[in-house]
Amino acid sequence: MRSRSRRLYAAVAAVTAALLGAGGLVACDALGGASPGATGSTKRQAASPKPTPVWDRSPSSVAAVGDSITRGFDACSVLSDCPEVSWATGSDTTVRSLAVRLLGKQRAAAHSWNYAVTGARMADVAAQMEKAAARRPELVAVMAGANDACRSSTSAMTSVADFREQFENAMRTLRRELPKAQVYVASVPDLKRLWSQGRTNPMGKQVWKLGICPSMLGDADVVDAAATKRRDTVQKRVIAYNKVLKGVCAQDDRCRFDGGAVFEYRFGTQQLSHWDWFHPSKDGQARLAAIAYRTVTAKNPPG
Repeated sequence: MRSRSRRLYAAVAAVTAALLGAGGLVACDALGGASPGATGSTKRQAASPKPTPVWDRSPSSVAAVGDSITRGFDACSVLSDCPEVSWATGSDTTVRSLAVRLLGKQRAAAHSWNYAVTGARMADVAAQMEKAAARRPELVAVMAGANDACRSSTSAMTSVADFREQFENAMRTLRRELPKAQVYVASVPDLKRLWSQGRTNPMGKQVWKLGICPSMLGDADVVDAAATKRRDTVQKRVIAYNKVLKGVCAQDDRCRFDGGAVFEYRFGTQQLSHWDWFHPSKDGQARLAAIAYRTVTAKNPPG
């Protein structure tokens, strides 16, 4: 028996030596034990790579499109653009624009662009998108729609169907050039709220007579049935526009709507221009920048 045991031991030892000499197929794990353990498998499962998230919360460049709000209109002087205080791309340190918050002031100066135009409507955004796309930004910030409701009369407002078609066209224009660019879409502000706040200032009402949003601001102190109906009609149209913005944006994996945050923000007199009491002041621009930054950097989009 001893002879047989010695022969068996010798055979096992020879096989083990041969295996080790052939490349060490029997290895030790990090704790010094035999690898891979009780299963006897000699293969380790490779870690699955984490999928790249569709939404990048730290884009490295920003372009803005839209209307007078994004141009900082009436935030610095009467009836003038002031893009340096724009919520989207401005350099003013008191506003801390979306671009500055994302990139830092120095980098934002070279990697952000503002193609918004005072007076622009949604029909104009496609052309702005084309210009923005030429810069190849990683994020495009959109705020448009107020001028579609701010017309000479309620009958002159952009129809909801046309507004949808125009926004879809703007998105298609961008996607033809930049299929992976991210898009932040701000809701249209609550114009009726702005009327109710601004009408307390006599100077502001005088500026309104120059033609600022007549469908909402015309005859500012009149509150009879006809004026109330007119303002309610504008309000309903703005709400419908925001539903369009939300719906179209939801069809694009790289688009985030603000969830109605701009519309729901309770602008007070400190957030309104002290020249026209309707457009955002520097403080108002800063609030818009904060809303945009929260939306862009949130782990999940607004509900």
